[in-house]
Amino acid sequence: MIISDDNNKNIKNKGASNDAPKCKSQDLEAKEVDFDKTYEKNIRPKTFEEYIGQSALRDTLKITIEASKKRNVPLDHLLFYGPPGLGKTTLAGVIANEIGVNIKITSAPSLERPRDIIGILMSLKGGEILFIDEIHRLNKVAEEILYPAMEDFFIDLTTGKSQSVKTMRVPVPKFTLIGATTKAGALSGPLRDRFGIIHRLEFYTIDELAQVIKRSAKILNIKIDDEGAKEIASRSRATPRIANRLIKRSADYALVKFDGKIITKQIAKEALDSLCIDNLGLVTTDRALLELIINNYDGGPVGVETLSVALGEDVRTIEDVYEPFLLQKGLIARTNRGRRATKLAYKHLGIRYTEQNGQMGLFD
Repeated sequence: MIISDDNNKNIKNKGASNDAPKCKSQDLEAKEVDFDKTYEKNIRPKTFEEYIGQSALRDTLKITIEASKKRNVPLDHLLFYGPPGLGKTTLAGVIANEIGVNIKITSAPSLERPRDIIGILMSLKGGEILFIDEIHRLNKVAEEILYPAMEDFFIDLTTGKSQSVKTMRVPVPKFTLIGATTKAGALSGPLRDRFGIIHRLEFYTIDELAQVIKRSAKILNIKIDDEGAKEIASRSRATPRIANRLIKRSADYALVKFDGKIITKQIAKEALDSLCIDNLGLVTTDRALLELIINNYDGGPVGVETLSVALGEDVRTIEDVYEPFLLQKGLIARTNRGRRATKLAYKHLGIRYTEQNGQMGLFD
């Protein structure tokens, strides 16, 4: 089972944006949530055998979990980082199931006051897992409370006022903290150094995504062949969360347009074309960004603030949502003077590339 606090129940399906809604300050109460109550939890793997991708990390975790069981000690604290949608929360649930303990899930923005984090720590039982999403957004007070809890399994409390203030060290059950973040560099050094295992989750290959799609399709009773799965995988931006979303949209299209026929490569192509998702996985805004750099600014370089105003998108949205995938695919390049479209971007958009387009400034 997974245990989630009330403040986090409306933040369970995070998209590419890092701005999770900030909850109102209130006491946190952990409640049990069945794995199969929602679509996303229904398709989430529960064991390492079901979990697809991240093979190096899975092998490391299997050894670490087995060693902790033989020593009869809690698992070391873990930090997972990487782009959104790669399975950080899912992996935390798998770890809890493999160990055979409960997991409490919360997000850093919901831990506004000291008593929020203290309440969760005091409610833990021995060996349980505390999962904090977007841990880089943890406020300084909550972070300071976590330090002794992570190292010595104590929390420092104060009582009284003014000159009568007293400090107490209160023990908490030995637990494992799993932190997840899309911005590892935003974590403070003291917090980052307290994690025993730090690992980046990698983007998925097309073959791995095709396996994810076929597994989800089987669970959701959606008919799809191998070529159809690969077509959807190739347009899923190397991200399982997007792949699972596109399989549903493709199934809707097949049901309405083809009376529920098996999803073939052609049906998947038509379905995703109707959503304006091209063969690389670029959406309308991605292409608009590239076309703006090429057509309006001669291929760049151009500052991200300028792109933000021209597109009507927030700077942070461009940097966190669109830019990482474009950089990964080699369609744009970052320079000291701004963003520049690459030769691959011209080719993808069908725009003629000349050597003059590719010239870089003296300080690029």
